[in-house]
Amino acid sequence: MRRRNFIALLGSTTLAWPLFARAQQAAKVYRIGFLWDGPAVFPDAIEAFRQGLRDLGYVEGRNIAVEYRWAEGKPERMHEFAEELVRLRVDIIVAPSSIYTEAAKRATSTIPIIFMSHADPLGTGHVTSLSRPGGHITGLSLMMAETSVKGLELLKEAVPGLARVAVIFDPATPSHRPTLEAVEAALPLLALQVHPVMVRAANEYDSAFLTIVGGRPDAVLVLSTPLFIAGAQRLAELALTHKLPSLFGPRHHVEAGGLMSYSPNRPDNWRRAAVYVDKILKGAKPADLPVEQPTKFELVINLKTARALGLTVPQSLLARADEVIE
Repeated sequence: MRRRNFIALLGSTTLAWPLFARAQQAAKVYRIGFLWDGPAVFPDAIEAFRQGLRDLGYVEGRNIAVEYRWAEGKPERMHEFAEELVRLRVDIIVAPSSIYTEAAKRATSTIPIIFMSHADPLGTGHVTSLSRPGGHITGLSLMMAETSVKGLELLKEAVPGLARVAVIFDPATPSHRPTLEAVEAALPLLALQVHPVMVRAANEYDSAFLTIVGGRPDAVLVLSTPLFIAGAQRLAELALTHKLPSLFGPRHHVEAGGLMSYSPNRPDNWRRAAVYVDKILKGAKPADLPVEQPTKFELVINLKTARALGLTVPQSLLARADEVIE
C-alpha cells in the first residue's frame, strides 16, 4: 500500500472511530427496575415519573426499558422481585417508599436505589445524612414525621376538644417507628395523648378498630404505607362507622371517605425523581446526590365526611385547604 493511501485510510479510520463510539453509546438501552405495590396505587404519580423521564429524553422502548414489578404490598413478593431485578442486572432500582427501599437494599449493595416518597430516609438508616447519603441509596423524602405532627395541629382545628388520638401503624414499615417517636416527642406542644395500634395485615383492620374504640379516642391517625393505601376504602368506612374523625397522609384516603389528609404532592415528588435517574445514568454516584425534601404540600378535607361526623370545619381551615371535597 502506498504511503499516501495508508495515511488517508488511517485518517478516515481515526475520524470514524468517535462516530462509531457515539453511535454505540446512543444505541444503549438502560434498564430501570421499578418495584412498587401495583399500577392502581398512585397511577397519577407513576405517570408523573414516566413523564419526567420523557422530559429528559428517556423514552420507554427506545433508549430505556422499565422492568415493572408489582408486589401488591406482600413482603415475600417485595423481596422476591427485588432479587429478580438484581439478577436482571438493571442499572437502577426505583423503590418509591421505605418498605420497598428496604427490600431493594437487602437484595443489593451495589446497584443504585432511588426512592421517591420515603417517609424518613435518615431515621430508618437508609442514608447517613440528607446532604451526603453516603451509600448507594438516595432520592426524595416525604417528611412523614414532620407532616404527621403538622397534620395533628390541623386536626385540632377541625375537631373541638381533641385530646386523645389513636395511631395505626405497620411494624413492617421501617419509617413508622421513627414517625411514632417524632409524634410522641411533639405531644407536650400538641397537648395530646396518643395510643399506637399495630396492624400487620388487611384482615386486622376490623379488630384494630375494636381495640381503638375501647380506648375511647377522639380521632384516629393512619400512617402511610402500601398496606393501608390498598385498604383506603375500608379504613375510611371503619373510621366513619365508629364516628372517628380520621387523618391520613395521601389524599387518596380522603377521596375514599377519610376526613383529612396532609402530605407532600406525590406526583410532583415522583416526577422529580426522574432527575436522579438521569444524573446516575450519566455517571453521578448516589452517595453524592443529596436527598431532596418536598416543596409542595396538600391539605385535603372531605366536607361530606365532616357532616356525617357532625363536625363544622372552621372557615379559616377550609380557606387553607388545597381541595375541599363536597
